[in-house]
Amino acid sequence: MAASSAPTIDLSKALVMQPPALADWLVIAPVALCIIMGALLLVMRKRTEWQPGLAVAGLVVLVLLDAGLLWHVLSGGPVTMTMGRWLPPFGISFTADVFGAFLALVGGIAALACGIYGVIDVDTSGRRYGFYPFLFLMMAGVSGSFLTGDIFNLYVWFEVLLIASFGLLILGSERGQIDGATKYAFLNLVATTLFLIATAYLYGIFGTLNMADIALKARAAPDTAPLMTLATLYLLAFGMKAAAFPVNFWLPASYHTPRVVASALFAGVLTKVGVSALTRTLVMLLPAERAELSSVIAVVAVLTMILGALGALAQTDMRRLLGYVVISSIGVMLAGVALSGSAGLAGTVFYIGHSIIVMTALYIASGMAARAGGGFSLAALGGLYREHPAFSALSFVLFLSVAGLPPFSGLWAKVVLVKASLDAGAGWLAAAILLTGFLMTIAMGRVWLLAYWRPAGQGVPGLKPARDLPLMTAYLPLVMLAGISVVVGLFPDEILKLAQLAAQQLLDPSAYIQSVFPAGGAG
Repeated sequence: MAASSAPTIDLSKALVMQPPALADWLVIAPVALCIIMGALLLVMRKRTEWQPGLAVAGLVVLVLLDAGLLWHVLSGGPVTMTMGRWLPPFGISFTADVFGAFLALVGGIAALACGIYGVIDVDTSGRRYGFYPFLFLMMAGVSGSFLTGDIFNLYVWFEVLLIASFGLLILGSERGQIDGATKYAFLNLVATTLFLIATAYLYGIFGTLNMADIALKARAAPDTAPLMTLATLYLLAFGMKAAAFPVNFWLPASYHTPRVVASALFAGVLTKVGVSALTRTLVMLLPAERAELSSVIAVVAVLTMILGALGALAQTDMRRLLGYVVISSIGVMLAGVALSGSAGLAGTVFYIGHSIIVMTALYIASGMAARAGGGFSLAALGGLYREHPAFSALSFVLFLSVAGLPPFSGLWAKVVLVKASLDAGAGWLAAAILLTGFLMTIAMGRVWLLAYWRPAGQGVPGLKPARDLPLMTAYLPLVMLAGISVVVGLFPDEILKLAQLAAQQLLDPSAYIQSVFPAGGAG
């Protein structure tokens, strides 16, 4: 019998031939867990009494997986897993560096706090109509956005989290929710369209969507390549998703309309996905263009942070006020992106982590204040300090932290950013950060004086009697998040080192690229 004359095919040129190490599966484990848990909870939608316990247990596992991934990245460098065994850039890669793993962990902690608070904030009807499945689907999109190594799949994960956020936004079907969802959906549709146009443009320029491959090719691109147009499109698209000036008006028009737990999740996590995408795209993929746009980004940052703080001063509704606080914090993060060098970028990474924790906690605190005092209006609140001193003390910690006052987590990120601004000769940017902190101190002090310190009955028409707050489901998430802010404020060294390492990897993505292309060659 004649031997086969078929040529031998070397599959190693196209496929990953070795199975990944067990620890490397941590790269996709957070996304896989969220999708599985979301599907399981959807199947159990009629057993509403089982959903909270199962969801909280799943969120605890998510935090543990994210913590394991961060430890794995810190100990061994960036980790890559490519889907379908196809070698990158043809296979779709998930790549975790310190920046992505750190944000995934902090986002998971915020989601856990919201899952616990959702036990009292979401009624049986809300559970039946999908609160917990939507929560896990949104976290699948958030985790995928932080960990993906493919820019088109960044778009896909954005769509996943947006679909889930639409469901959370209208849960309850009240008129205000529908109105807020309409504005939220329209502006995000515009931003998503710009993102998709920019990504198509990017593919036309480089012929690849793999981030490591783009980082290599962008540095070697000829001067005639229209990269500045590309960078500007991404700045506009991600700036709109992050609620940066002048495309931020959708946030205060929508974030006060859903249930408090959904607002907390949005404020803590969603806008930070936009900032992280902007940071990775401009700093890691298009560094020369980011340098050219630095003045524009700095002006946008200043206007965003100051106008957000002024907006907070003008509000009488606590949740609307917090929406402007979110906007102001986005401006502080963009200040670090505008600065050259690792110091400013490290301040941005630190501040993103701080803001995820503190903004989530502040929205939860607003919900507890409304439960105790009968509403969100500062004119209808008062006497909270006398009725609930422990809750008031936790709120006071969060007010000081978001204002950037010692000894809490908000202080150190602003110290790093102010110092980096002064070192870069941008004293006006440092002054804007300090002015924002001053205005935010006044805004949060006003909330404290009117809602907490002012005795009930003094100019407080229609005040409802204070009610007891459930110990575990109300206080536990607040204690957990406020405790993180206190611990980080008192012992910031480890987080500062982590933020500096994340900044260095973004500015010098050689380790990231080596993780994707271990042989040293891109497709």
